[in-house]
Amino acid sequence: MRPLLEARDLVRAYSVSGGGKLRAVEGVSLTLARGETLALVGESGCGKSTLGRLLMGFDRPDRGQVVFGGQDLAALSARATRQIRSRLQMVFQDSGSAFNPRWTIGQALAEPFRIHRRPWSRESLEALLDRVGLSAAFHDRYPAALSGGQRQRLNIARAIALSPELIIADEPVSALDVSVQAQIINLLRDLQADLDLACLFISHDLAVVRQIADRMAVMYLGGIVEEGETLSVLATPSHPYTRALVEAVPQPGKPLGVPLQGDVPSPLSPPSGCRFHTRCPVARSRCATERPFLAPYRDGRHVACHYPLTG
Repeated sequence: MRPLLEARDLVRAYSVSGGGKLRAVEGVSLTLARGETLALVGESGCGKSTLGRLLMGFDRPDRGQVVFGGQDLAALSARATRQIRSRLQMVFQDSGSAFNPRWTIGQALAEPFRIHRRPWSRESLEALLDRVGLSAAFHDRYPAALSGGQRQRLNIARAIALSPELIIADEPVSALDVSVQAQIINLLRDLQADLDLACLFISHDLAVVRQIADRMAVMYLGGIVEEGETLSVLATPSHPYTRALVEAVPQPGKPLGVPLQGDVPSPLSPPSGCRFHTRCPVARSRCATERPFLAPYRDGRHVACHYPLTG
């Protein structure tokens, strides 16, 4: 079956003062099937949010394609882009700034219907609130009166208002308490099952990723270094960077792994060869000169490493 979403060799760089180029996304390819959850993980600054914006069509790649439902987003007219936007929605990290503070919650929920010229009623908006666990009494309140968890529920309600096929969630629970995180994760999972939603879940928290994602893709300095079934990747990482991320998560009865040495290189001047070789504990001379690309490895996963781990 054709994937719902497909990224093909995406590249995105930004000009900076002084004439340099910040290489935010470098040669990323991935696919997402209908109803599937793919987690995109990695340290801050690795390009996850930039990739999310490219996949949403908020930004255009310098090279490559984003294909959604068989259509190249960059090739669409303004009218076609607006039509497809109802099928592709985003949940932002900062739920507080995602809403106009002068609008009531009812007005905020009605906005997608107005933009896409679809009918709505107070009853339908109240039913939408109920679907995400909020009382109908919230309809006439303002977002500032809500807690962080309640605002994120509202954010999700607006995202699903037009019955999309895909949601891109950019760190949707990172600003919430652990107990509230669990509630939002459970809500997302229930909505996916009910609505047959696909989800690209951007996160740096592997504990959260374990709960929600079918597959995961690990990013480092703008590129995917490992991709595969979530539980398999977390149990036996094949890329040294993935292993370092996994071992940094506290687990009962297990000591923490050795922290990664050195700082993340600047995307303005990334290392030659493998971008991770300056911090890699198993790097060899080849790693400094020859860039590895994603290739099939084991358990159906793909790894970009000349010397992937075996256990």
